[in-house]
This record gives sequence, C-alpha cells and structure tokens, in this order.
Amino acid sequence: MGRIILFNKPYDCLSQFTDEGTKRTTLADFIDVKGVYAAGRLDRDSEGLMVLTDDGKLQARIAHPKHKLPKTYLAQVEGVPDAAALNALQTGVTLKDGRTLPAKATLTEAPDWLWPRTPPVRFRKTVPDSWLKLTISEGKNRQVRRMTAAVGHPTLRLIRISIGDWHLGALSPGTWKDA
Repeated sequence: MGRIILFNKPYDCLSQFTDEGTKRTTLADFIDVKGVYAAGRLDRDSEGLMVLTDDGKLQARIAHPKHKLPKTYLAQVEGVPDAAALNALQTGVTLKDGRTLPAKATLTEAPDWLWPRTPPVRFRKTVPDSWLKLTISEGKNRQVRRMTAAVGHPTLRLIRISIGDWHLGALSPGTWKDA
C-alpha cells in the first residue's frame, strides 16, 4: 500500500491541487507532498476529512460509489428534525437524480471540539438550529445537503468526520498527517 494522508479541509478550499486562473484556495496551499491525489471530493463549502494517496487502486476504492465506503458527517441544520424527518433520512430520500440509499441519521449535540468557521454560519433568532450525525454509503453530488433540504432542514454547516476506518480525530483545519 502506498502513502495515505489524512487532511482536515477548511471551509472555502477546493478539493484539488490546482485552479487555473483564479485565486481560490486549493489543497496545494496546505499540502506540499508530490504524487498524492485526493480520493474523492468534498465541496468547497464543506469542511473536514479528506484522504489523499499515491495508490491509484486505493484512490479508486475510496472514491468510487460502487464500493459503498461509509462516510460520516456532522451537519448543522435549520430547525430541529422530528421523528418523521429522521425516518425519511434513515429509509432513503427521493432526490431529482433518484432515491438515496438509507442513511444512519441521529440528532446529536454540537461537538465540543468544533473550531470556529470563517465566515461564521448565519444566525437567526427566530429559527433554531440543531446537529445531525449522518452516515451515507454512496456519493451523489452534494448528497447530504440535498437530503437534509428534502426533509425540510437545510444544512448550514457540513463537516465530514470519517471515511471508512479513517477518522478526523484532533486534526485542526488546514493540517494533515500520515495515516
């Protein structure tokens, strides 16, 4: 097996090493290791764990949806999902591109290790927010955000905390370590 790097991708960073012609933040701003590539993507407005490797077969196994590698997220959502909303997430949600596989979805507390986000998540006095822990085993584009919106609770902040057996642990945003 080749080299494996675990990286805590900060908010507003692209999950690629180059972005021709723009000044957007990329993986190259944080990781100065030659020959490793992101195994999967994490949206620019999402944060948390990314796995990078120099092993093409491992990269494909992590990234390709057919392998159903579980990915766990913490999602700060608008409102407080009720039993019906949680059940919908747990049994599968119909999106424009088809029905999702069932997810593990539970209400949870805001993590005590959570770092501040820049810019901060918008706060509204009249709309409470809550946190969900969601584990999915597929990778549709912006899937968690679309799932929570479909059950009436748009995602305000999304942090991936694990991919398979790899965990974010105590990595600070913008830092990485060898797995």
